[in-house]
This record gives sequence, structure tokens and C-alpha cells, in this order.
Amino acid sequence: MKKEATYTIPIQYRKMENLHIVFWLFKDIAWCMIWKPLGIIMVMPTLFISILIAWRTRQFMSELCHNIAITVWISANSYWMISEFFHFDTMIIFGNFTYKHLALIPFFMGVICLAFYYLFWKPKHKNELETM
Repeated sequence: MKKEATYTIPIQYRKMENLHIVFWLFKDIAWCMIWKPLGIIMVMPTLFISILIAWRTRQFMSELCHNIAITVWISANSYWMISEFFHFDTMIIFGNFTYKHLALIPFFMGVICLAFYYLFWKPKHKNELETM
């Protein structure tokens, strides 16, 4: 029977990832409840930990690309929340585009990052050890 490679996460990293989820949930709960101070405060630890996770997993392209996508998703999500908190989300930039639509920039950056991984990098590196 062929032995498969395993990917293990050090416990300190797993604890950090779990704390990241707590911060993210508080940010989104604050957004939903329109608790501006808590929502805005939670952006920094949520974003910081997502960047740190991406940095620490950079040796695996699959982890790096997915974690970068998460980081830009949190950025887009946080910008969108702040635009609603301060009521500039519906202000027109041009045509039918509002300031809320600027969140599409980091959202698409995440899609591009994942498209790069799945369409270009992964097919060209079939024999390399990856987590996805």
C-alpha cells in the first residue's frame, strides 16, 4: 500500500487560525448589528492574522494562494462594512457604480490568485507536494 504524504499544522498555528475565526465572526456580527466601534476594531486583528497565516504557509503554493485570497476577501469585506457604517456605500462614483462596488477590486484579486493557482501553477507542478 502506498504511503501518502501528510501535512501537519503546528498547534500554535492552529490556535492562531482558530483565534482568527473568532475575530472574523465578531467583525461580521458587529457589521450585522451595526456596532461600528467593534466592527472597525476587529478589522485589524482579523486582517493581521490572515496576513501572518499567509506568510507562515508560503512554502506551499496551494496554501499561499488560498490564504492570500482569504486576506483580500477580508479586506474587501472590511471595506464594504466601513462603507456601510459611514454611509458612503451608495454614493455614485460613475454610472451605476457606487463606492461599495470598489470592494470588487480585492474580491477579484482573490479570484485571480486562485485562478492562477488552479489554472496555471498546479497543472505545471503535478509532482510537487501540495496541500490541495
